[in-house]
Amino acid sequence: MHSPITPREMTPEDKKHLEERVIDMLKSVYDPEIPVDIYELGLIYEVNISDEAHVAIKMTLTSPACPVAESLPGEVEQKVAGVPGVTSAKVEITFEPPWDRTMMSEAAQLELGFM
Repeated sequence: MHSPITPREMTPEDKKHLEERVIDMLKSVYDPEIPVDIYELGLIYEVNISDEAHVAIKMTLTSPACPVAESLPGEVEQKVAGVPGVTSAKVEITFEPPWDRTMMSEAAQLELGFM
């Protein structure tokens, strides 16, 4: 009889490396109306990784009426779930605090001519 294999707990360094890979993936997802990725736009509020490599992402949209409000969260979940080492991904949409352009990275503001 085989004993069940229990995954080892992730070290803080493991989590850091996995978070970097998740963020790299988030930087490959673009808002269709703005030529900047969702991470640099400031749409990602939180990335939490459990000891079991479950990734929970809290994000927003540029507006509640965003045309990709239905498809973007699923796309983000699917892409993050495909990152090597991730066991699952879940996206939670929030509008608190509401997004505004000051949440964008400096690079995104430069790209869009806000600086």
